[in-house]
Amino acid sequence: MTTMLQRLTSGYACGTRGLADWLGPTVLLLLRVWVAIAFWRAGVVKFEDPMGTQFLFNTTYQVPLLPPDLAVVLATWIELILPWLVGLGIAGRLSALFLFIYNIIAFVSFPALWPHGFWADLFTTTAFADHKVWGLMLLAVIAWGPGRWSIDTLIEYLWRRWRRPAAANPTTT
Repeated sequence: MTTMLQRLTSGYACGTRGLADWLGPTVLLLLRVWVAIAFWRAGVVKFEDPMGTQFLFNTTYQVPLLPPDLAVVLATWIELILPWLVGLGIAGRLSALFLFIYNIIAFVSFPALWPHGFWADLFTTTAFADHKVWGLMLLAVIAWGPGRWSIDTLIEYLWRRWRRPAAANPTTT
């Protein structure tokens, strides 16, 4: 009886480890790509209609601490460049953190997203729901890194491979 229970628990542990080794990095990749596409599309819209974007930033959006003309340029280029870094997993945690902060600034700057007040709508499932989901996705990348399927991991692998022969064969001078 004990042997059978040990086999079952061992098999379960091995199966969950194997699943986590494949599923975790895949989920992180999907989260990164999903968020990247959402922000990149917003950047493309801003880039394709600069006059409309300028109008919105001057009349509707209330970006804190920045003049509207500067906010337009920054928002457009942040949304065109940063999603590529997040999606490809380049400087994964840092890029995700930057986009997370940008996401907060974006929904705070647009009061129409929270019609019942910011704090009241913060805990509902309807008000600025997209921004909440994107924020949670970005928090996962910040917490666990970009995962195995990222440029960061590739660079780390190549760096270790390049450094290994040098450490194995030290030269004497």
